Amino acid sequence: MEIHNISEDIVFGMVQTIFENIKKESNPDGLCLCEQCKLDTICYALNRIEPQYIVSNRGITRMEQDWSKRQQTEADITTLVYKGLRLVNHNQRPTALHDESAQASRESFEPAFDIPTIVGRLFDGVTFEPISEGKVELRCKGEIVEMRNRNWQNPFTLVGNTPGTFTFWPAPVPAEEVDLHRIFEYSVKIESPKYESASHFFKIPVTSAIQTLYFHSLDKTYKLPDLYLFQPGEDEQDW
Repeated sequence: MEIHNISEDIVFGMVQTIFENIKKESNPDGLCLCEQCKLDTICYALNRIEPQYIVSNRGITRMEQDWSKRQQTEADITTLVYKGLRLVNHNQRPTALHDESAQASRESFEPAFDIPTIVGRLFDGVTFEPISEGKVELRCKGEIVEMRNRNWQNPFTLVGNTPGTFTFWPAPVPAEEVDLHRIFEYSVKIESPKYESASHFFKIPVTSAIQTLYFHSLDKTYKLPDLYLFQPGEDEQDW
């Protein structure tokens, strides 16, 4: 069964139209219209409207019949998009190029090892409170691992609004052909104020395939065991 969120179609179409209109008007406000700011604007709008799910073309038919509601929905989304675009421009991602010529990640049809996202959590080894300060490095064979794109950082800096959690999404590794099996050996090196530095080693088995999608998927996530840090002089825990 396929479920589709019509709200996504409306928002994507509205953002595309608004960006094109701004370009036609020579962008008098000097807004950044790069691919990254476009995606951030889409996310801003989608996070603030109700989803409208359908499972068949009958769902679309019923929505089209309620034209007055559809008009109001589009008007509300238009307002959200303009507001989101301005907020995104005031808080541009420092990791993005913000160049309109830079395109979003495209599909590739070459064989590759598609590494899953890596998620871990850090806790104080005595109080079991999540740790909100510090940096985590993902390494392979002693080298910093390249990330999928600029929105994924390595080293990862821990922040207060998501205490203790760190994430990585390594770039695909080219393969000679499909259906090759390889074990990737990784390590995370953790440094945090008030705590002893620590490292954790792990392996991820991956099978090569034709790389076609560059979208994050929750069903392709490698979760590390919870990791614990200790202050100098405290008994250390074996990971």
